[in-house]
Amino acid sequence: MKKYCLALDLVNDEALIAEYENWHKGENVWPEIKASITNNGITNLEIFRTGNRLFMIMETDDSFSFERKGQMDADNTKVLEWEALMWKFQQPLPWAKGNEKWILMDQIFGLKL
Repeated sequence: MKKYCLALDLVNDEALIAEYENWHKGENVWPEIKASITNNGITNLEIFRTGNRLFMIMETDDSFSFERKGQMDADNTKVLEWEALMWKFQQPLPWAKGNEKWILMDQIFGLKL
């Protein structure tokens, strides 16, 4: 198992943040989106929020790669539609390059007991 942590900002608007959270309630996430996650080797995915900053924890099996996931998403019209809808609520981190959304975070500490 591999674990990845990523960050992204939301537009700092309470109404848009509430709408974004509503889209991410289990029953509101499109089945095609859930399938695009699970069919690519992602075994667990969680998103947390503080203010307008999002933090995603992704656990994957050994078959997962960002490149393969990106290519499969690029070929999936429902994923492209979902991403376009979500971009209404999201904004890149100040250090993002180009159209980068979720930015992979570097682990700087770990404590395993």
